[in-house]
Amino acid sequence: MAGQATVLADDSRLSRLDQLLLRAERTLALISGIAVFGLMVLAVVSVSGRNAYNAPLPGYVDWIEQAMPLIAFLGISYVQRDGGHIRMDIVISRLHGRALWLFELISVVLILVLMLALVWGSWSHFDRSFDFGAPLWSRDSSIDIGIPLWPAKLLAPIAFSVLCLRLVLQIWGYGRAFVLGLQNPVAVPMIQDAAAQAAAEAEQFEGQD
Repeated sequence: MAGQATVLADDSRLSRLDQLLLRAERTLALISGIAVFGLMVLAVVSVSGRNAYNAPLPGYVDWIEQAMPLIAFLGISYVQRDGGHIRMDIVISRLHGRALWLFELISVVLILVLMLALVWGSWSHFDRSFDFGAPLWSRDSSIDIGIPLWPAKLLAPIAFSVLCLRLVLQIWGYGRAFVLGLQNPVAVPMIQDAAAQAAAEAEQFEGQD
């Protein structure tokens, strides 16, 4: 599993690009969080309408389907930046120096290859749904209230493209660390062990009593 991670920064070009992309990632993660809150509000409105007036929110399931890509995809690059995705730390924790950076570099390259394929596939899926000549520019729509599906389908290639940019920066960071033999490279997640996590948490809560 993934542990807590820190991402170091300095005045290098790589670190500046990392911080610039982080702003976009935080914005997408915020939109994802707002979508979760919006679904909670829709659930309250729908359940209240059903119980009080026997009139649930029309198209409730359709709106949930539209919001799912917001929740599922927009935050993945932000989580990747902080090393929050599931990892096999039982192996990685035993590696150090260039061996660690080489292992991380190979892993990120493989992820990038997969994500590029998903960008191509998800864009093709969007392209089959979008049509300038169709009503609401859509060849398909939701079953209940006829919401066009192409906006939701477009979110997948957008989110995956942002993740690809993050992976390119991490390849740069791990490759630089491997070539130069760096101990603390920038723009890549530095996974902390259990002792370091405990120390960081203690420092975070120090003085709050």
